[in-house]
Amino acid sequence: MPRKRKLLAQLSALQSNTSFSQIDASEKLNTTPGADPSPKSSKYFVIEKNNSPHLQADFFNQPCVSLAKSFLGQILVRKLPDGRELWGRIVETEAYLGGEDEASHSKGGKQTQRNAAMFMKPGTLYVYQIYGIYFCMNVSSQGEGAAVLLRSLEPLQGLDAMRELRRASRKAPTRLLKDWQLCNGPSKLCQAFGINKAFDQRDLTQDAAIWMMPGQDPPGEQDVVATTRIGIGNRGEWAQKPLRFYLRGNKFVSVVDKKIERD
Repeated sequence: MPRKRKLLAQLSALQSNTSFSQIDASEKLNTTPGADPSPKSSKYFVIEKNNSPHLQADFFNQPCVSLAKSFLGQILVRKLPDGRELWGRIVETEAYLGGEDEASHSKGGKQTQRNAAMFMKPGTLYVYQIYGIYFCMNVSSQGEGAAVLLRSLEPLQGLDAMRELRRASRKAPTRLLKDWQLCNGPSKLCQAFGINKAFDQRDLTQDAAIWMMPGQDPPGEQDVVATTRIGIGNRGEWAQKPLRFYLRGNKFVSVVDKKIERD
């Protein structure tokens, strides 16, 4: 996969400035001598003591649809209790606009104990449970009760750990998951990254166990497909609004809309 190898090579500049735990050699990013790291002058970067660039508050503080698109290509990082780091490139999102959005958990502006994170500052995680066993992860944006659902990731680092976590969360004996099956759905993503209700209301700009880093190759407008959201049931006109966004041609996307892509 030449494109993936290129992306991993570009990310190596970031990794070389970050303290990583030892992981399987096959999962390590290759070092690119002389690689130019992400520009430290960007308002979206904050350089911490370990020289690891994190996306900061200004990045998350944008309207919901804009944030959902801006997430595409960014890197989600999860640090496990044993020190291993999991990296995944965001390739699919959904926007939930708050009060007016009939498919949103905050429709009508109703705030509850469950959805409180949707009303917190941009960059706050909203993690909720479905079917009593699975979790989904959202990030709050500008707008009262608005948030972005992270639907799918392209795994970049720590794939063996992701497989362990997916296997531990599934009750029946299962076959070895392929790379593209690890994070191609919101609940699969949470399983692979060890995300549960304990992550609800955490701040992505300050948390030590989960954060975002800037991607090295931001997609252009022509690379983004806008289509309808998945699994929202009968929500009238809101079921038809193009509020799901994904990277065209990326095989790690959960559901491809072939009709929209043809049109």
